[in-house]
Amino acid sequence: MAKLILSMDGLVLKEISLAKERMLIGRRPSNDIQIDNLAISGEHAAVITILNDSFLEDLNSTNGTLVNGQPVKKHLLKNCDVVEIGKYKLKYVTEQAPSSEASVFEKTMMSRAPDVARPVVSVAPPPMPPSMPPAPAPAPVPAGTGTIRILSGVNAGRELVLTKTLATLGKPGIQVAVIARRPHGYTITHVEGAQYPTINGQPIGTQAHPLNDHDLLEIAGAKMEFFLK
Repeated sequence: MAKLILSMDGLVLKEISLAKERMLIGRRPSNDIQIDNLAISGEHAAVITILNDSFLEDLNSTNGTLVNGQPVKKHLLKNCDVVEIGKYKLKYVTEQAPSSEASVFEKTMMSRAPDVARPVVSVAPPPMPPSMPPAPAPAPVPAGTGTIRILSGVNAGRELVLTKTLATLGKPGIQVAVIARRPHGYTITHVEGAQYPTINGQPIGTQAHPLNDHDLLEIAGAKMEFFLK
């Protein structure tokens, strides 16, 4: 699991595991990572973690956020990146490399994944003694492979099959969302842009949102449909 190592003037203060999908950093006690310093905004920044990838987002803070000495608004964190907030530093450490399966497409370009999903193999557990309670049932596997069909623009009618762990959709600098393939189904999470993507006309907000068959999405001005096949 990835973590942040908080320090000031070279002195390590604590280590924080990125155990939640979205963790807030700021001066207020309600933040997941509270740093009580007047140079830090009430809600200064957020770290969004999806599978093996973590994104840093500056929440329009007064004094800004730096990564490796450079001011950022949105940033995909890499191992050993150093986030600077006021006089404090947060070193990002992960034992896993970022997912290489994320693909970005804009309205003028779309990556196409293989049309055949990986087979799912299940192995029956050994029989349990009568005196022991049965093991809990495993999480259900999605009934079908998620697919995105573009409904507007020059790519209208084209499809992206979501066989990979992560698929990143949108336009960097304008609006970006990540669709994650999980054991219980597919979810979409907003990672960049002032406005949230919409599902069936409703903004998805800050948390991961489950995707259902035939949901209508709008990301960076492009309209698309999610369905299972």
